[in-house]
Amino acid sequence: MLILTMRRIRVSLGLVVVAVAALGVSAGAESLLVTAGDVTDTSAVLWLRGTTAGTVTVRHGPPGREGHPIGIGVSEATDLTAKLRLKDLTPATRHRYTVSQGEHRVEGELVTAPAPGSLAPITFTWSGDLGSRARCRHVADGYPIFATLARVAADFFVFVGDTIYADEACRGPDTVPGGGFVARTLPEFRAKHRYNRSDPHVQEFFRRSSVYAIWDDHDVRSNFSGPHQRLMPIGRAAFLDYFPILPPADDPGRLYRSFRWGRLLEMFILDTRQYRSRNAELDGPGKTMLGAAQKRWLVERVSASAATWKVVVTSVPLSVPSRLGSADSWSGASVFGLPLPSATGFAAERDAILSALRQAGVKNLVFLTAEAHHAELMRHQITSDWAVHELMAGPLSAALGRPRPLDVSLNPRSLFALGGVETFGQVRIDATGLTARIVDIAGQIRFSYTIGSQEADTGPSPSRASLTAR
Repeated sequence: MLILTMRRIRVSLGLVVVAVAALGVSAGAESLLVTAGDVTDTSAVLWLRGTTAGTVTVRHGPPGREGHPIGIGVSEATDLTAKLRLKDLTPATRHRYTVSQGEHRVEGELVTAPAPGSLAPITFTWSGDLGSRARCRHVADGYPIFATLARVAADFFVFVGDTIYADEACRGPDTVPGGGFVARTLPEFRAKHRYNRSDPHVQEFFRRSSVYAIWDDHDVRSNFSGPHQRLMPIGRAAFLDYFPILPPADDPGRLYRSFRWGRLLEMFILDTRQYRSRNAELDGPGKTMLGAAQKRWLVERVSASAATWKVVVTSVPLSVPSRLGSADSWSGASVFGLPLPSATGFAAERDAILSALRQAGVKNLVFLTAEAHHAELMRHQITSDWAVHELMAGPLSAALGRPRPLDVSLNPRSLFALGGVETFGQVRIDATGLTARIVDIAGQIRFSYTIGSQEADTGPSPSRASLTAR
């Protein structure tokens, strides 16, 4: 009887949403939307979308000490979106903000990073892949994994690509209307972002947690190669319109960047899309995923980092090969982990980067990823005396994947792999080490793995690494 009742409730809600859509009103469009991100120890970027063209008022500060109101204009030219850099914030402090326009008002909060010399612990979550054709917003449940994320302690969230599925149409009687098209124009790309961001669970989560976001292929087109995809500039413009990112004035399309969280963590966010060579090119020293400038930036900045843990965010995996018929990952396509003849991946560049970082003596190096639609924690013994870890989670709400053989050239060891369920990851870093957990949509911790500081340099040791599967 309960199951039957719930089905009737879902059908009723679906009819209400369809009726609203028939009147030309999209779900959530009349609400203020907010997201904070790209947080440092003294600043943050606040993104908002108003309800109508005009002025939106922002107040922010520590609880009970919100400052003077700041007016910011929104217009149809940017789809009513705007961004404001919050400055002179206090490190390691919870700050609140209030955004209002007319009768609409929302409140949110963010945590600033510790000062560069602080040993304060850090906790964050990560995942990717939101809203593929069969996993769009449900009329009753929306995107329920964000309700679970909101219950997990974290200083920030890392959104590792595929923040929308611009190239897939949301269909089905249980799906909230508004995403049933393939995006081809700037308004359509923006509508895809608005569709995902308007979900009540997503909004509630982003009012509680700041985000560092990067795009991946479905933010434009499946497996796209940067300058060779004509829709790339439009997809990038919409992505920038809808996330709290402020690129440098002299490079307004730049998405790769880094952030320091105290003495323990520096995070390097890669753009694996807009500079890459064509996927179909044969792998070799002339083929690039990052482009020369970004590759140089990555090697130099990671090698020079004084943080204990260096976390590199890459929207495509290091060692999970592409499926047959695709050459989208660093590894390219393979059979049982062995590269296919005439390989068309990006392994030559990947291996050159890893070699440079090993020669620079980089310790405690971790790669954070999503994209493969399953969760997996991996340890790559690159040489006898140097290893790195790769942590993968997801999807948030997309077609469910399954683990597959890893690229053998990295001498990998899969510590844990889980498919067939939506997941996200949680990382905690303190003075003793880094602990990674895989959490499923129901909030269950499915696996926990701890790496002691320096372990990535000295090799595995029972006293330095521990594993728990549940």
